[in-house]
Amino acid sequence: MTRVLLIGALVATLFWVYSIVDCALQPPTRHRGVSKPMWILIVVIIPVLGGILWFVVGRTRPSAVRPSRAPDDDPDFLGKIGTVSDQDERIRRLEEELAQLDAEDDDPRWQRPGTDAGTTGATGTTGTTGAGTPDVPPAADGDDDARGQRGARG
Repeated sequence: MTRVLLIGALVATLFWVYSIVDCALQPPTRHRGVSKPMWILIVVIIPVLGGILWFVVGRTRPSAVRPSRAPDDDPDFLGKIGTVSDQDERIRRLEEELAQLDAEDDDPRWQRPGTDAGTTGATGTTGTTGAGTPDVPPAADGDDDARGQRGARG
């Protein structure tokens, strides 16, 4: 009889330790009823009955937990994304910015000498103004003359 009681006590102790470890290692999303710390407290204070309650009531099955989905598969996430009109507005703004950048590319002030519209075929000569000087964009600071040379200001 003593041998049966010792084996029963050993099995109860192993079950109690296993239920404490299982309760502690489960993520909080898999706890039903009360919070995770409360389940640990219940299992520790009420050794065998707390473990049985944990496995029957407190622990959810892995199949019952909703698997996480990628954002493009989650209807809740997709509902939070901006509406079509928001996307259309964003596309319109991006097209305006691109048009402005294209306009800057066409501006002769931003082109390198020798690559502007005055370039002729394979010779690579640049166009000239009526005075015989090459077409060079004016400098941004205003101190240079049309040929890119420093002017003498008084």
